[in-house]
Amino acid sequence: MASATLTVRAGKDKPPPKTPGWIWALPPVALLALFFLYPLALVVQQSVQPDTGGTSLQPYSDVFASEAFREALGTTVWLAVGATAGCLVLGFALALIIAFVPFPGGRAVARFIDVFLSFPSFLITLALLFIYGTKGMANGMWTDATGAAEGPFQFLTTPWGVLLAEITYFTPFVMRPLLAAFSQIDTAQLEVASSLGAKPGRIVRRVILPEALPALAAGGSLVLVMCLNEFGIVLFTGAKGVTTLPMLVYSKAILESDYPAACVVAVVNVAISVGLYGLYRVVSRRVGA
Repeated sequence: MASATLTVRAGKDKPPPKTPGWIWALPPVALLALFFLYPLALVVQQSVQPDTGGTSLQPYSDVFASEAFREALGTTVWLAVGATAGCLVLGFALALIIAFVPFPGGRAVARFIDVFLSFPSFLITLALLFIYGTKGMANGMWTDATGAAEGPFQFLTTPWGVLLAEITYFTPFVMRPLLAAFSQIDTAQLEVASSLGAKPGRIVRRVILPEALPALAAGGSLVLVMCLNEFGIVLFTGAKGVTTLPMLVYSKAILESDYPAACVVAVVNVAISVGLYGLYRVVSRRVGA
């Protein structure tokens, strides 16, 4: 009788069977497939279906052979690389000042960076247009002072204007992970290095920079991928002769109604972004970041 009672109690105390983990993964995977993978599959399908009908790689051959695609690819790459380099340098310098140089309002500036990340890219471009545009404040002050017909600031409608706008907008995306990394640095290391006679430049190179490399890599890779896919900044600056891959997709699909060619460019753009992300993952694992 006692043994039977123990058996019943053991059965009651036994925890219920656990739900397999893959069941909980089904809802997000289904949503991902519905809202991202399925439209992406349609884009890939359209890229191999020319207007003449059937399935063919002729749209890829036509796009790759066009001069417009090669120029757009080169422009996209150099703008993305240049903006990433500028964001890394400027973001590292500004993050150093905010994190290690005490000044009134430093905490408010750090919080403003978090708010800045939520701003749309075209808003920053419009702000630059109000300042440096053809009818902007800087040119207006120049014409009022000199009586000239137009001001000297005409760079905003050139590739350099696009580069300036992208660096202005994407620099906080580098600063945010850097500030998080700097907050983990033990200030005792800086005090010991300073007491041993190390100058600020050497402290930055030997103590701060090694700790910041993973954050720099994360922020730089994010900025690079976002610059490759940036559309609003290029469109709102109105830069003449600056055609990136996203702008080429827009012109092919909306202006020329050449949907197979637009899908080809879109597939290439996605492939470059995914390839860069995969390369970043491989490199970060090998260096132990």
